[in-house]
Amino acid sequence: MSFFAILLALVLEQARPLNPVNVIYTTMNRWIAWGARTFDAGVQHQAWITWGITVVGPALLTMVVHWSLEWGLGWLFAVVWNVALLYLTLGFRQFSHHFTAIREALENGDENQAREKLAEWQQVQVGQIPRSEIVRHVIEYSMIAAHRHVFGVFFWYTALSIVGLGPLGAVVYRLTELAQRRWQEPAADGALASEALRSVASRAWLALDWLPSRMTALGFAIVGSFEDAMDGWRNHAQNFPEDNDGVILAATAGAINIRLGGAPLQATQQDEEAVPPSGGSSTPGRTPEVAHFAQVVGLVWRTVIMWLVLVALLTMANLLG
Repeated sequence: MSFFAILLALVLEQARPLNPVNVIYTTMNRWIAWGARTFDAGVQHQAWITWGITVVGPALLTMVVHWSLEWGLGWLFAVVWNVALLYLTLGFRQFSHHFTAIREALENGDENQAREKLAEWQQVQVGQIPRSEIVRHVIEYSMIAAHRHVFGVFFWYTALSIVGLGPLGAVVYRLTELAQRRWQEPAADGALASEALRSVASRAWLALDWLPSRMTALGFAIVGSFEDAMDGWRNHAQNFPEDNDGVILAATAGAINIRLGGAPLQATQQDEEAVPPSGGSSTPGRTPEVAHFAQVVGLVWRTVIMWLVLVALLTMANLLG
């Protein structure tokens, strides 16, 4: 069932992309803000309880609905429920409109518009960075977004589907990422989550993303230049501030022979991402150019197809076995 749910969700998301500003995302952001405001007491054990209520609570609810549909109405209704959940948690169109807009601006030679679009996307101070730096930052942010919105959800949904808990994996991963990002920012009233809650959210995210990030990097290596990607993984992942993100970006740089890393952009107070993906040092490779966007897109889609084929084979083996 996992293969068909993922495939249908990806097709539906490409055909009818979900508006980035919608009632579901708005409700989840309000839920996360309410959890911190209501349960955050500033101590470690209470922070874990807050994280559990905010993240695990809704995930368990989705499983209750899944089991109710499967046992009460049949597996077809459960599949529809899974597709709906994946449509909300997995997909390129949740971020690709930013990538497309910047790419079109650069192809038209309008670097000022590209800088404005990048600043708007990431809520950063771009300044007058050169064209190659615009391309580099767009590639870095896009690859991290592709992992968090596609491959990470894909991994946990597929892995837990083996024991019948696929929806739990998808929702926990998405809410964990969203919670750690939102709790690093001031709330609408200016209040900031306690240091204990922010620490717990970051630790939970790093732990939950540890294996998916390495599976994403492995996928990029397999469909790209394997030797160079693995060399980048081993020797250059530390060039980036976050360990999990560094593995992905170093593997990306090696897979398509492009230079990534370097000075980060200056974040504003409402930074959309958890941290700027760039570090202080660069990987070896060619200077980023607009032509590399096509290679990046190809790398991502080849990886998606590879994992889909693998899941399909496992599904067939399970059905035949």
